Amino acid sequence: MNKPLSTIMNKNGSDDFQTPPQALNPLIPYLDPYFAIWECAKGKGYIQDRLMDLGFDTFGTDIKDGKDFLTYTPDREYDCIITNPPFSLKNEFIERCYELGKPFALLLPLAALETQRRQKQWKKGLQLILINKRINFETPNNKDKSGSWFATAWFTHGLDLPKDIIFGNI
Repeated sequence: MNKPLSTIMNKNGSDDFQTPPQALNPLIPYLDPYFAIWECAKGKGYIQDRLMDLGFDTFGTDIKDGKDFLTYTPDREYDCIITNPPFSLKNEFIERCYELGKPFALLLPLAALETQRRQKQWKKGLQLILINKRINFETPNNKDKSGSWFATAWFTHGLDLPKDIIFGNI
């Protein structure tokens, strides 16, 4: 059984990295336009809003709304999970995504390829969309979204990309 997010989330705010809408640009061409998408760590809703603006059937949940991804199952049907998971919970989110058995795309730092725990999960199937530049996330101390700390990629499973590694542009 998964531990509730509230017991393991980073308490100092370093998990609060809001994803700018353009970070979805490399992923969008590979999404089925008929997918119902669950954004399970919506934060301020930037990913959900962008997907909805593009016509995708999307709904979002968040721990702040009492919907803990590690233990919650939505009432409605969904075909795919797309999110930028909290940094301190990337292992738990990866494991939960595989457990749910739906296609997913997680925006993660490239370092998420490391560690035996994550590599055990990735062996179940992984395709990457590498991003041509670093993403400027909105953080509590960086409201103007300037500067970027690390390189990221879309870590995907079940989207049946044409290649295992795709080079995308934002």
